[in-house]
Amino acid sequence: MIKTGDDQELIPQILARDRHALSVFYRRYTPQLRAYIFGKVSQAEDAEEVLQDTLFAFLEAIRDFEGHASLKTFLFAICNHKIIDFYRRKKISHLVFSRTPNLEALVSPILNPEEEFDTRLLKEKIHRVLSYLLPNYRRLLILKYMDDLSVTEIAQQLAVSVKSAESQLFRARKAFVERFLSI
Repeated sequence: MIKTGDDQELIPQILARDRHALSVFYRRYTPQLRAYIFGKVSQAEDAEEVLQDTLFAFLEAIRDFEGHASLKTFLFAICNHKIIDFYRRKKISHLVFSRTPNLEALVSPILNPEEEFDTRLLKEKIHRVLSYLLPNYRRLLILKYMDDLSVTEIAQQLAVSVKSAESQLFRARKAFVERFLSI
């Protein structure tokens, strides 16, 4: 049985896929994470997305946890990276996916030639990756990052539940990242 304050027992049990241990972990840390993220990300849907990304990344990274820090420190370090990733994606989507033709003219003077070249290469790579994805994944990513729709709006447009839209969007992002890293 898991003791209330014993993270050292919790880790191996989570690794052993013990659902009860995962539930204890979730109840223990999700409220703290949610409060922390909501303090950093203003939109509730975006904050919830960062929370889900954090929890998923934690589950992928826990096997590498060596105990040099507390579990909470490890989890919040992952969370901080996910918040940074969120704002980085937001910045990239603003630069790359803007449909305003004049944006490049506004941004170009700010960028040095190397940054301008990197931005152009990034745009090309993103469009190439999108072209490799399944059409439904491509559509989801365009709705989310080009059209800047919320998950709720995407769900309405696709006539699916919000949970279904979140799940599909998660799989689309994962497919995008896998393809992006392989090119």
